[in-house]
Amino acid sequence: MNLKNDLIIRAARGEQVERTPVWLMRQAGRVLPEYREVRKQAGSFINMIKTPELATEVTIQPVDILGVDAAIIFSDILVIPEAMGLPYDMIESRGPWFEKTVATEEDIRNLHTADAGDLHYVIDAIKLTKKELNGRVPLIGFAGAPWTIFSYMVEGHGSKTFSKAKKFLYTQPHLAHQLLEKITQSTIHYLEGQMNAGADLVQIFDSWAGILSPEQYNEFSLRYIAKICDALKAKKETTGKKPIIVFAKGAFFAREEMGKLNCDAIGLDWNMDITESRKLIGTSKTLQGNMDPCLLYADLPTIKKEAEKMLREFGPLKHIANLGHGLYPDIEKDNVKCLVDTIQNFRFKS
Repeated sequence: MNLKNDLIIRAARGEQVERTPVWLMRQAGRVLPEYREVRKQAGSFINMIKTPELATEVTIQPVDILGVDAAIIFSDILVIPEAMGLPYDMIESRGPWFEKTVATEEDIRNLHTADAGDLHYVIDAIKLTKKELNGRVPLIGFAGAPWTIFSYMVEGHGSKTFSKAKKFLYTQPHLAHQLLEKITQSTIHYLEGQMNAGADLVQIFDSWAGILSPEQYNEFSLRYIAKICDALKAKKETTGKKPIIVFAKGAFFAREEMGKLNCDAIGLDWNMDITESRKLIGTSKTLQGNMDPCLLYADLPTIKKEAEKMLREFGPLKHIANLGHGLYPDIEKDNVKCLVDTIQNFRFKS
């Protein structure tokens, strides 16, 4: 299907674009009253992601309401552990909760290496969303990075420190690698399935990258992200043609190494200086980001001024505008729309 707006695809590949494209992490979510209405009807978050018609509806809402340049499939990174045999619940105001966690070699042995068929509801949602979008904008697929998935499977819930997961790395490193390898293979199958179903590009989210030391990050995270990128790019006629974005929150220490990944774009959080990041990552990769989500609590003139400042610092080439992390639920929709409009109306002087 030919895309009417392919700016993000071209920007990710480093091609010339007429203007900087923009999408926002967590753009399909609680900042939109329309999302909250669907969420109420669905009864639960998990029911939303497992019902392709509902996932499609909320995936397309930000395209209709905010006018962003891409949709991102409405799902959750923790569908992978569930597909591997570790179900979870999403508890209101507390986040994800795993009744059972991984602690022993037997626990790892009992896990299933998932394939795309185990996540048919996401694949079905992608197919339906592609049909409903009708080529208006690209559709982004995604998965969590193996370390981030590992941290939930071992810890059992969100944490400020993930000390239980980190303890596992120090005390049972060989088992940690076994689990990470199983997650990695499952993720390769899953992302391949998303791309084959119609996702135009994918993003790998390493939400908890920043809690590891540089040495641990190289050993227990980056090497597995590299495996995923290499596996997808190796299939030159299918997934290899589609851009890959890697976003590792807090991994400021790994930017130079991330520049060597077999991916197309690197996401920056708001703590990563733009000029320094370009020097460390190099000129071959597109950069994505990196507005502080909290800027969107400011007044509209401030949002406009800071957005234009960010755009000038990134420059006209190899940039996809985004936040440095996801939208917060209490941000006003009009403020988000102001950011999107400012980015889309901005032009570099020739």
